[in-house]
Amino acid sequence: MRIILLGAPGAGKGTVAKLLSQIDGSVHISTGDILRAAIKEGTELGMKAKAYMERGDLVPDELVMLMMEDRLRRPDTDKGFILDGFPRTIPQAEALEGLLKRLGKELDFVANLEVEREVIIDRLTTRRTCSNPDCQEIYNVKSNPPLPDGTCRKCGSPTVQREDETEEAIANRLATYQAKTAPLIDYYARKGLLKNYRSVSSAETVEAVKRDLTLRP
Repeated sequence: MRIILLGAPGAGKGTVAKLLSQIDGSVHISTGDILRAAIKEGTELGMKAKAYMERGDLVPDELVMLMMEDRLRRPDTDKGFILDGFPRTIPQAEALEGLLKRLGKELDFVANLEVEREVIIDRLTTRRTCSNPDCQEIYNVKSNPPLPDGTCRKCGSPTVQREDETEEAIANRLATYQAKTAPLIDYYARKGLLKNYRSVSSAETVEAVKRDLTLRP
Protein backbone atom coordinates (compact mmCIF):
# COMPACT_ATOMS: atom_id res chain seq x y z
CA MET A 1 0.00 0.00 0.00
CA ARG A 2 1.03 3.61 -0.56
CA ILE A 3 -1.05 5.92 1.59
CA ILE A 4 -0.93 9.15 3.58
CA LEU A 5 -2.55 9.38 7.01
CA LEU A 6 -4.05 12.75 7.88
CA GLY A 7 -5.58 13.66 11.22
CA ALA A 8 -5.28 16.01 14.16
CA PRO A 9 -2.78 15.36 16.95
CA GLY A 10 -4.14 12.44 18.96
CA ALA A 11 -6.20 11.03 16.08
CA GLY A 12 -4.28 7.75 16.31
CA LYS A 13 -2.18 8.04 13.14
CA GLY A 14 0.85 6.33 14.66
CA THR A 15 -1.13 3.38 15.99
CA VAL A 16 -3.07 2.92 12.74
CA ALA A 17 0.15 3.18 10.70
CA LYS A 18 1.85 0.54 12.84
CA LEU A 19 -1.08 -1.86 12.44
CA LEU A 20 -1.30 -1.27 8.68
CA SER A 21 2.43 -1.91 8.24
CA GLN A 22 1.94 -5.40 9.68
CA ILE A 23 -0.46 -6.31 6.87
CA ASP A 24 1.94 -6.36 3.93
CA GLY A 25 5.27 -5.03 5.17
CA SER A 26 4.64 -1.46 4.02
CA VAL A 27 7.04 0.89 5.82
CA HIS A 28 5.71 3.27 8.46
CA ILE A 29 7.35 6.66 7.84
CA SER A 30 7.01 9.82 9.93
CA THR A 31 9.06 13.00 9.63
CA GLY A 32 9.87 12.80 13.33
CA ASP A 33 11.38 9.34 12.90
CA ILE A 34 13.32 10.48 9.84
CA LEU A 35 14.74 13.49 11.67
CA ARG A 36 15.71 11.49 14.76
CA ALA A 37 17.33 8.73 12.66
CA ALA A 38 19.31 11.18 10.52
CA ILE A 39 20.57 13.03 13.60
CA LYS A 40 21.48 9.78 15.36
CA GLU A 41 23.32 8.51 12.26
CA GLY A 42 25.14 11.82 11.94
CA THR A 43 24.28 12.27 8.27
CA GLU A 44 24.92 15.60 6.56
CA LEU A 45 21.18 16.28 6.33
CA GLY A 46 20.74 15.21 9.94
CA MET A 47 23.38 17.65 11.17
CA LYS A 48 21.76 20.50 9.22
CA ALA A 49 18.37 19.63 10.72
CA LYS A 50 19.86 19.41 14.22
CA ALA A 51 21.24 22.94 13.92
CA TYR A 52 17.76 24.30 13.19
CA MET A 53 16.17 22.29 15.99
CA GLU A 54 18.77 23.36 18.57
CA ARG A 55 17.98 26.99 17.74
CA GLY A 56 14.29 26.24 18.25
CA ASP A 57 13.55 26.84 14.58
CA LEU A 58 11.38 24.72 12.28
CA VAL A 59 13.32 22.55 9.86
CA PRO A 60 12.78 24.15 6.40
CA ASP A 61 10.56 22.34 3.91
CA GLU A 62 13.45 22.04 1.45
CA LEU A 63 15.55 20.11 3.97
CA VAL A 64 12.59 17.96 5.06
CA MET A 65 11.92 17.05 1.42
CA LEU A 66 15.55 16.06 0.84
CA MET A 67 15.34 13.74 3.84
CA MET A 68 12.00 12.37 2.67
CA GLU A 69 13.43 11.70 -0.79
CA ASP A 70 16.38 9.85 0.72
CA ARG A 71 13.96 7.73 2.79
CA LEU A 72 11.58 6.95 -0.09
CA ARG A 73 14.46 5.88 -2.32
CA ARG A 74 15.46 3.08 0.07
CA PRO A 75 14.64 -0.46 -1.11
CA ASP A 76 12.37 -1.26 1.85
CA THR A 77 9.77 1.18 0.48
CA ASP A 78 9.32 -0.95 -2.64
CA LYS A 79 6.73 -3.01 -0.72
CA GLY A 80 4.84 0.17 0.09
CA PHE A 81 4.82 3.04 2.58
CA ILE A 82 2.50 4.75 5.05
CA LEU A 83 3.23 8.44 5.58
CA ASP A 84 2.24 9.37 9.12
CA GLY A 85 1.52 13.07 9.60
CA PHE A 86 3.27 14.16 6.42
CA PRO A 87 2.70 16.35 4.52
CA ARG A 88 1.58 19.01 7.00
CA THR A 89 1.04 21.92 4.62
CA ILE A 90 -0.07 22.53 1.02
CA PRO A 91 3.49 23.41 -0.12
CA GLN A 92 4.75 20.13 1.36
CA ALA A 93 1.94 18.24 -0.40
CA GLU A 94 2.85 19.85 -3.72
CA ALA A 95 6.53 19.03 -3.20
CA LEU A 96 5.64 15.43 -2.27
CA GLU A 97 3.55 15.07 -5.42
CA GLY A 98 6.55 16.09 -7.51
CA LEU A 99 8.85 13.76 -5.60
CA LEU A 100 6.58 10.73 -6.03
CA LYS A 101 6.28 11.51 -9.73
CA ARG A 102 10.09 11.53 -10.06
CA LEU A 103 10.30 8.23 -8.17
CA GLY A 104 7.55 6.65 -10.30
CA LYS A 105 5.41 5.95 -7.23
CA GLU A 106 1.67 6.58 -7.08
CA LEU A 107 -0.50 7.00 -3.99
CA ASP A 108 -3.38 4.59 -3.40
CA PHE A 109 -5.27 7.23 -1.43
CA VAL A 110 -5.17 9.60 1.53
CA ALA A 111 -6.87 8.42 4.75
CA ASN A 112 -8.24 11.21 6.91
CA LEU A 113 -8.85 10.09 10.51
CA GLU A 114 -11.75 12.00 12.05
CA VAL A 115 -11.90 12.16 15.85
CA GLU A 116 -13.98 14.45 18.08
CA ARG A 117 -12.07 17.20 19.91
CA GLU A 118 -13.09 15.92 23.36
CA VAL A 119 -11.72 12.46 22.55
CA ILE A 120 -8.42 13.91 21.33
CA ILE A 121 -7.97 16.00 24.48
CA ASP A 122 -8.73 12.98 26.67
CA ARG A 123 -6.33 10.76 24.72
CA LEU A 124 -3.43 13.20 24.84
CA THR A 125 -3.77 14.43 28.43
CA THR A 126 -3.73 10.81 29.64
CA ARG A 127 -0.78 9.79 27.41
CA ARG A 128 2.59 9.02 28.99
CA THR A 129 5.87 8.43 27.15
CA CYS A 130 8.94 6.48 28.23
CA SER A 131 11.75 8.95 29.02
CA ASN A 132 14.40 6.61 27.58
CA PRO A 133 15.26 8.10 24.12
CA ASP A 134 16.06 4.60 22.82
CA CYS A 135 12.65 3.27 23.88
CA GLN A 136 9.98 6.02 23.74
CA GLU A 137 7.18 3.49 24.38
CA ILE A 138 3.80 5.22 24.61
CA TYR A 139 1.22 4.47 27.32
CA ASN A 140 -2.22 5.72 28.35
CA VAL A 141 -3.02 5.89 32.05
CA LYS A 142 -6.58 4.69 31.36
CA SER A 143 -6.35 2.08 28.62
CA ASN A 144 -2.70 1.00 28.54
CA PRO A 145 -0.97 2.15 31.75
CA PRO A 146 2.73 1.84 32.59
CA LEU A 147 3.75 -0.10 35.69
CA PRO A 148 2.08 0.99 38.96
CA ASP A 149 5.16 3.04 39.92
CA GLY A 150 4.96 4.93 36.62
CA THR A 151 7.88 3.20 34.95
CA CYS A 152 8.03 1.72 31.45
CA ARG A 153 7.00 -1.92 31.13
CA LYS A 154 9.61 -2.46 28.40
CA CYS A 155 12.79 -0.89 29.79
CA GLY A 156 12.00 0.24 33.35
CA SER A 157 12.66 3.95 32.76
CA PRO A 158 10.30 6.58 34.19
CA THR A 159 7.38 7.62 31.99
CA VAL A 160 6.56 11.30 31.61
CA GLN A 161 3.82 13.57 30.35
CA ARG A 162 5.26 15.54 27.44
CA GLU A 163 5.15 19.33 27.66
CA ASP A 164 3.03 19.46 24.49
CA GLU A 165 0.39 17.15 25.98
CA THR A 166 -1.04 19.46 28.64
CA GLU A 167 -4.56 20.72 27.92
CA GLU A 168 -3.32 24.23 27.06
CA ALA A 169 -0.60 22.93 24.74
CA ILE A 170 -3.05 20.56 23.03
CA ALA A 171 -5.44 23.45 22.36
CA ASN A 172 -2.58 25.32 20.67
CA ARG A 173 -1.61 22.25 18.62
CA LEU A 174 -5.20 21.77 17.45
CA ALA A 175 -5.42 25.44 16.45
CA THR A 176 -2.21 25.08 14.44
CA TYR A 177 -3.55 21.94 12.81
CA GLN A 178 -6.77 23.67 11.76
CA ALA A 179 -4.84 26.60 10.30
CA LYS A 180 -2.07 24.76 8.47
CA THR A 181 -2.88 21.08 8.02
CA ALA A 182 -6.67 20.82 7.77
CA PRO A 183 -6.61 22.55 4.33
CA LEU A 184 -4.92 19.38 3.04
CA ILE A 185 -8.30 17.65 3.39
CA ASP A 186 -9.77 19.86 0.67
CA TYR A 187 -6.56 19.65 -1.36
CA TYR A 188 -6.67 15.85 -1.58
CA ALA A 189 -10.47 15.77 -1.92
CA ARG A 190 -10.18 17.89 -5.08
CA LYS A 191 -7.69 15.37 -6.44
CA GLY A 192 -10.10 12.50 -5.76
CA LEU A 193 -7.67 10.84 -3.35
CA LEU A 194 -9.35 11.48 0.01
CA LYS A 195 -11.17 8.88 2.11
CA ASN A 196 -12.60 9.82 5.52
CA TYR A 197 -12.68 7.45 8.49
CA ARG A 198 -14.38 8.09 11.82
CA SER A 199 -11.49 6.78 13.87
CA VAL A 200 -12.80 5.82 17.31
CA SER A 201 -11.17 2.37 17.31
CA SER A 202 -7.77 1.89 15.63
CA ALA A 203 -8.61 -1.74 14.83
CA GLU A 204 -11.88 -0.77 13.13
CA THR A 205 -10.13 1.98 11.17
CA VAL A 206 -7.51 -0.48 9.94
CA GLU A 207 -10.21 -2.90 8.78
CA ALA A 208 -11.98 -0.09 6.90
CA VAL A 209 -8.73 0.94 5.19
CA LYS A 210 -8.06 -2.69 4.24
CA ARG A 211 -11.50 -2.92 2.65
CA ASP A 212 -10.90 0.23 0.63
CA LEU A 213 -7.52 -1.05 -0.52
CA THR A 214 -9.14 -4.29 -1.68
CA LEU A 215 -11.86 -2.40 -3.55
CA ARG A 216 -9.40 -0.26 -5.51
CA PRO A 217 -9.68 -0.80 -9.30
